[in-house]
Amino acid sequence: MKVGIVGASGYSGEVLVKLLLGHPHVTLAAVTSRQHAGKSLSSVIPALRGTAADTLPFIGSDAGELAARDDIGLWFLALPHGAAADFAKALVPAGRKVVDLSADFRIADLATYEKYYGKHHAPELLPQTRFVLPELTDAKWKTEIKLAAAPGCYPTSTLVPLAPLLAAGLVAREHIVVNSFSGVSGAGKKVEETYLYVERAESAKAYGLVKHRHLAEIEEQLSLRAGAKIVLQFNPHLAPMRRGIITTITVPAAAGATLDAVYAAWRAAYAGRSFVSILPSGETPDSAHVTGTNRVDISAVHDTRTGNFVLTSAVDNLVKGASGQAVQIMNLWCGFPETAGLL
Repeated sequence: MKVGIVGASGYSGEVLVKLLLGHPHVTLAAVTSRQHAGKSLSSVIPALRGTAADTLPFIGSDAGELAARDDIGLWFLALPHGAAADFAKALVPAGRKVVDLSADFRIADLATYEKYYGKHHAPELLPQTRFVLPELTDAKWKTEIKLAAAPGCYPTSTLVPLAPLLAAGLVAREHIVVNSFSGVSGAGKKVEETYLYVERAESAKAYGLVKHRHLAEIEEQLSLRAGAKIVLQFNPHLAPMRRGIITTITVPAAAGATLDAVYAAWRAAYAGRSFVSILPSGETPDSAHVTGTNRVDISAVHDTRTGNFVLTSAVDNLVKGASGQAVQIMNLWCGFPETAGLL
């Protein structure tokens, strides 16, 4: 099957290119970039020298022209928030499958989206889309949608450990605190003082407090799984590392809930799922151990002094938090083995 990428020159786009070039069941047939149109992939991503990228050129990003390419059945949108919707409006009506890595279609409630992101450029497509975190989203999505919204990195690191426990009634719905640390690549390729090496090396800081954009999708998805509105405290931090997400969740244990019950709920939720690794209690996940993989490592402890469960997780923000998860979605949607092309 031939696939294409719209916006392949960012960090997530670069990882997506590498994954698709090595995928056993697809051919990367088109990559777009307004800035690099006409250049070969390998000239922009030198790590790909000597591969098929030597002869695959970047093409322009005209949505109508891309939609007219009937040789490409699935497109990945690796674009900034707000830009992806303009391409989806052309590709979806043309009958192309679309996997969107931006936040444009992650939030089902239009009012919530506009509260966090501003005006939506394709609200008419929302009924045809679904937020797809493969380990948690009902498998019916594969036949019910025309566009799959891949979750963000912070939401993935939060939803995987927390959602099954809320659904099972093992934790409280209130007083949930989520502290997350992200590698600098999570901000994308930006030429800003904040992201300069001398500013970030040996330095960590909180940012986006109270109203980080990813909070919208986290709370919406948790509310769906808990059957009640979930409001949590989300505290993101920028860490002095290139990639990775580390998340620590403090949540009150429900009356009578035990650590054994937490692990039993996780094992039931993720039985047979290759990309969730449940670590023993006390062995906390390490971002270095998931770098380059599509895996989420999770663990939990019970603090009997405070009555809280403390849940921890680690993901690679560019793989399971973005491009790897997008490939995982493609695999499931197109009938390939879920693990094809992924570690």
